[in-house]
Amino acid sequence: MEYPNNRAEAKATGAKFYFTGTACSRGHIALRKTKGACVECVKEDWKIDNEKRKEKPKSEAAKAAAKRYYERNREAVLARASARPNEAKQAYRNKHKQENPELYKALTSVRKRRHRDATPKWITPEQKLAMRELYLHAQKLTAMTGERYVVDHIIPLISPEVCGLHVPWNLRVITQEENLKKSNKLLDTPKE
Repeated sequence: MEYPNNRAEAKATGAKFYFTGTACSRGHIALRKTKGACVECVKEDWKIDNEKRKEKPKSEAAKAAAKRYYERNREAVLARASARPNEAKQAYRNKHKQENPELYKALTSVRKRRHRDATPKWITPEQKLAMRELYLHAQKLTAMTGERYVVDHIIPLISPEVCGLHVPWNLRVITQEENLKKSNKLLDTPKE
């Protein structure tokens, strides 16, 4: 595409850009906007501004705008998120965990307390060993297959319908995906 050679010519023809072939004050030989800025300089300035903006806390207006955007474009946002490679997702999770150690410490504490409270006092050492073996089995399956396996409570520990116990006969090993789909709901029992 042919661009005007100077700013005056670009203004006269109504072009948005022009190209002089000479370096700008920062040394870029690139298109310039008719308003006078070098395109490469504008890109550099945007990068710097975005980095500065990332360091600042988000305002309530920005948070509300992000929420509205998500509500309008939910499917597209979820599609982009699921299209990201697993390595990128794991790197993000690890970074979040490192940046928020207190949150993860609290979440782990809550989960452990929930298990402890749901474990009856009358459970035997053999039954405790059987539960530990289920967790080890889930870890081994994860290592062997590459797909994440977890220990699921068949009757959830916390549910609006009913609460189960942390006992071996209420545990099973399933994929994390299945567990996330199930959430804290009871399994559908087949009707005879």
